[in-house]
Amino acid sequence: MFLETGMKNDGVLQNVRFERPMVEHIRKWGFHPVDMHFHTNHSDAYTKVRSALSLAKKQGVGLAITDHNTPSGAVEAHRMRPEVLLIPGMEVSAEDGPHILLYFYDIAEMVEFYEREVEGKKGKSPYMATGLPTVDLLGCSDRYNCVRAAAHPYGYLVFNKGVAKCIEKQYLAEETLSRFEAIEVINGGMRRNLNRKASNLAVRKGLGLVGGTDGHTLKDLGNIVTCAESADVEGFLNAVVHRQSFVVGREKNLLDKSVTAALLMTRYVPYTVPSIAVHYRQNMPRVQRFVQRRTSRRPKTRAKVK
Repeated sequence: MFLETGMKNDGVLQNVRFERPMVEHIRKWGFHPVDMHFHTNHSDAYTKVRSALSLAKKQGVGLAITDHNTPSGAVEAHRMRPEVLLIPGMEVSAEDGPHILLYFYDIAEMVEFYEREVEGKKGKSPYMATGLPTVDLLGCSDRYNCVRAAAHPYGYLVFNKGVAKCIEKQYLAEETLSRFEAIEVINGGMRRNLNRKASNLAVRKGLGLVGGTDGHTLKDLGNIVTCAESADVEGFLNAVVHRQSFVVGREKNLLDKSVTAALLMTRYVPYTVPSIAVHYRQNMPRVQRFVQRRTSRRPKTRAKVK
């Protein structure tokens, strides 16, 4: 049923399915479903780690806690030794906008990466952009045994939160994508057309597939899962890298997206001023380039002949 080669008529890879995950069936077929993108109160959500693990166990899904610019949520989960498959992860926000999901084979190595490469470069708004540009972040991650996935590559909204969007706008070089092992092909906060576009991008570039809810509430958890035959971290991540995973799930509806956005805003209130500064720093170059292009396209007026 899954992991077939080739393309559907609509251009989406066969092993990307936009439908509600039937976890019992997935497990019966010998695959292990994991929500590969979930946030807790260690960054910009209110969900407690213990609550997330309890629900994941009840649902029969694994979990990658990928808090913004910190491994602490994943570390807390690891210490609880839950009866679910835990993929060590974090979501790092690059200085120039893109969000990058980093999955590690070993949680101690993830902590080492954070302490050496990320911790000292966090700003006054800790869940937003670090001082690491995309190219530098990819460069320092080369020294660690991890899997790099482009989170919501064409989102969010007008912001430069996706690698592919930045490449389209010529803020990043085309070859930047070759530094990634995988692409997030279904993200719960994205529109369907952008997730389809991400799926097609994964096909063209021959990259692995991951998907996750980008969840910030318990209601989100498990609605999008990445599935592979292995039940351990190494085997699961290797399956992603070798394109032996499939993704199934559906995006949140508009109401749920609105509720999530409102909740997120409250988490950023203590960091209002530095958050605005980050948006200004990231978006002013875009505005300047837009103005320059518009100015250069204006027809030159000829001087009147007396």
